[in-house]
Amino acid sequence: MQGNPPAADALHYQSGFANHFSSEALPGALPAQNSPQRCPHGLYAEQLSGTAFTAPRASNRRSWLYRIRPAAMHRPFRKIASDRIRSDFAEVATPPNPLRWNPLPIPAGAVDFLDGLVTFAGNGDPHAQRGCGIHLYAATRSMTQRAFYDADGELLIVPQSGKLLLVTELGRLLVEPQEIAVIPRGVRFRVELPDGAVRGYVCENYGAAFRLPDLGPIGSNGLACERDFLTPVAWFEDREEPCELVAKFMGQLWSAAMDHSPFDVVAWRGNLAPYKYDLRRFNTLGSISYDHPDPSIFLVLQAVSDTPGVDDIDFVIFPPRWLAMEHTFRPPWFHRNIASEFMGLIHGAYDAKAEGFLPGGASLHNCMSAHGPDAATFEKASRADTAQPEHIIDTMAFMFETRCVLRPTRYALESPLLQSDYFECWQGLRKHFDPTRA
Repeated sequence: MQGNPPAADALHYQSGFANHFSSEALPGALPAQNSPQRCPHGLYAEQLSGTAFTAPRASNRRSWLYRIRPAAMHRPFRKIASDRIRSDFAEVATPPNPLRWNPLPIPAGAVDFLDGLVTFAGNGDPHAQRGCGIHLYAATRSMTQRAFYDADGELLIVPQSGKLLLVTELGRLLVEPQEIAVIPRGVRFRVELPDGAVRGYVCENYGAAFRLPDLGPIGSNGLACERDFLTPVAWFEDREEPCELVAKFMGQLWSAAMDHSPFDVVAWRGNLAPYKYDLRRFNTLGSISYDHPDPSIFLVLQAVSDTPGVDDIDFVIFPPRWLAMEHTFRPPWFHRNIASEFMGLIHGAYDAKAEGFLPGGASLHNCMSAHGPDAATFEKASRADTAQPEHIIDTMAFMFETRCVLRPTRYALESPLLQSDYFECWQGLRKHFDPTRA
């Protein structure tokens, strides 16, 4: 296809998680061999590898791309200055305090997705291929004659407001709030804004690629269903025009000039590809009897570590759900956790916070930082009628949970968006202790 992309409703997808797909935008573009001496239609064969060649079959991720020009056709990269996107998380001391931020404001001028991206926290190191970076974005215009790829990690994009049309080398995805998208490490893409201004969150995963969690005793049909993950079909541009290619490599941004569109993949096959998922299709599990379940039952995607049962990143949601636990304090309990939690709110309100946690905002509760329901929520929940089920509706919150401390950036700690009075929400908790009363 050439010229302007067709309407968003013309987009098509392939269903399944990490499937081996085959897709061609031009009949006969897929060869019978991976790398024939001559590819159909004068195309070039290129392999994109997301794992080592020797990775076991079950975890091996790679795709073959058949494109108009190889990805190597660009001018040398030059380093560009950026004080908003970081992978060095030691620039300022990390406080043990619970932290919470107001939403990013929508920019007043014309700002695209890449320029509107800012790092709030992270851990680990891209070089060590472990840990994550957590970013927020706010943008008002589409990326034009510009493309981006991240060599440091794959990108989990969580829109909060406004739709994103993600144009990638392997096809196009339209993603709206309450959906997510994952762009594999190294895949080039641009972000178009079909409906204007947008805002949301990004988790940059430096380690093992996101996967579906094992089900085990939960059973075969719990959590997120494979068929609900959607991968785009092949789509290409054949455009001779200048394009800036921006790369994130070892924590730095680099820019290279191209004289053609990088989205010129006419056909592809493999299991390394972008995908999207509708969080509203998650099969929410609960508890019927007593006591509150652990949030691990709301686990959508995980990036596993070298320690069994302990992940580098867990992506957990708090969706609409029924609560039916007798004689049980129903919001999440007060807790201190060895893991660190970065939370965002996509829609509605979060049941453990009566106020202050806003859609588009964020909170960070690091390793062993005490947190839980605020005073108003505690008092309300302590008097609730637990003989009746409670339907939590009109909400969608999420959590990036990691095994290592999340270290806020200087931008996040010095931002006027940081709520300096967050601690006050627990100061109204009253003393109820009475040794004479059971």
